[in-house]
Amino acid sequence: MKNYEIKDPSLWESGEKKILWVKEHMPLLRGLEEEMLATKPLAGLRVALSVHLEAKTAYLCRVLAAGGAEMYITGSNPLSTQDDVAAALVKDGLHVYAEHGCTMETYHRHISYVIQAAPQIIIDDGGDLVHLIHTEYRDLLPGVIGGCEETTTGILRLHAMERDGELKFPMIMVNDADCKHLFDNRYGTGQSVWDGINRTTNLIVAGQTVVVAGYGWCGKGVAMRAKGLGASVIVTEVDPIKAMEAVMDGFTVMPMKEACPKGDFFVTVTGDMEIITTEHFPLLKDGAILSNAGHFDVEVDMQALRAYAVRSWEARQNITGYELPDGKKVYVLAEGRLVNLGAGDGHPAEIMDMSFAVQAMSVLYLIRTKDQPKTSNVIAVPREVDLEIARRKLAAWGVSIDELTEKQKKYLDSWTS
Repeated sequence: MKNYEIKDPSLWESGEKKILWVKEHMPLLRGLEEEMLATKPLAGLRVALSVHLEAKTAYLCRVLAAGGAEMYITGSNPLSTQDDVAAALVKDGLHVYAEHGCTMETYHRHISYVIQAAPQIIIDDGGDLVHLIHTEYRDLLPGVIGGCEETTTGILRLHAMERDGELKFPMIMVNDADCKHLFDNRYGTGQSVWDGINRTTNLIVAGQTVVVAGYGWCGKGVAMRAKGLGASVIVTEVDPIKAMEAVMDGFTVMPMKEACPKGDFFVTVTGDMEIITTEHFPLLKDGAILSNAGHFDVEVDMQALRAYAVRSWEARQNITGYELPDGKKVYVLAEGRLVNLGAGDGHPAEIMDMSFAVQAMSVLYLIRTKDQPKTSNVIAVPREVDLEIARRKLAAWGVSIDELTEKQKKYLDSWTS
């Protein structure tokens, strides 16, 4: 197996600048890096990581390497890898297998390389590493201590594997930690999606109609930021409770078929497939812009759109135009992949500081508890990890909060008071 496979090692200097910039704005990871350098809690362990390979991820890799881990790194989306960042990690001596814009065949080879390293810890974003080791490298399963999953989509896959009795090692649900989904999914996605859309289209959002498909934490963030930019927002949902939330948050709720003729911008954030497909394409407004912020490129049904359109062309970098049979044109950003990473730099550094601190501390928790029996292989992030990260983040902000007195604690714990 190669030590690395990237586009161009000479790009490292640009990537180094990006990593140093985000490091300045990630105090939690800086603190963990100092602690890990002193204690080396991951010494002798091989860690396989598949996360969107940009500067924040690269700094997480350096933190884990500082703890003694031997890092095997790949991306989790062909369009989100930044080649200069990959080069900077290779210059560090880390094993990196990732290229921006690679074919799916190459992408599969890259994730195979990191699994062939026989990792003891897996850090996944969407479940590709976990799926691969369970299907093509089952002989390596006994050596895995456990892993962490970053996304809602990946956690849905883990629950399905656990339900079918197929998940063979413990995985911590990083996405479900309060210090992850309440901030990363809502504020991170909300800002980075519109950063990606705005820089790619250079079009105004104020006065336009934005259709947000899905009103989970990511959808809430996207809708909130669209409203802040001056758009009218329509939400589509299948969950009646989330639909009620959207109504009470001041948004219009309707089925996608009704929203199609009204929308100027569409953002799908459901984690499911076929949200906008052949039945919707004829209903779209001429010039509608379609984008996706769910993990995979199946929410806008790209295969169906390519078959339905009479022609396609590159309208602008990261924008593909499609002419429909009735002569209308629609535009898709970042090939229907994650618009905030395929057409942007992803979530802000301060947000990923919390998310990646959850990842790092969850890895440490897996090591500490590896010999303890587990009732399930899908594990929640321990509450003490969430609270510790929150305390550290508040301290970095210079924010103090009150503490309960012993009398108050006793009152809350009693049913007779």
